[in-house]
Amino acid sequence: MTTTPRSTAPTAQQLEQRLRETLHPIALEVIDESCQHHGHAGANGSGFGSHFRVRITSHLFTDKSAVMRHRLVYDALQDFMVQGLHALAIEAQLPPV
Repeated sequence: MTTTPRSTAPTAQQLEQRLRETLHPIALEVIDESCQHHGHAGANGSGFGSHFRVRITSHLFTDKSAVMRHRLVYDALQDFMVQGLHALAIEAQLPPV
């Protein structure tokens, strides 16, 4: 198992900031669920910074399939992968009409 020191692992705040800058959400919640994955593949042993849940609603998702909405989120957070981000659970919702 590889370990990523907590000091270099991404934080929920960093992911939230990036998503706000790139996808301009009208609703956003980023939850670090790493502690629930202790001992699983990709867990860094610290309980932080490896597994996140993102709940996001953005006007940029309009006319996009669920797969495309997820791709936009993954693309926005791609550079966090080298910092230890291992898994994202994404709930990408369309804005209300």
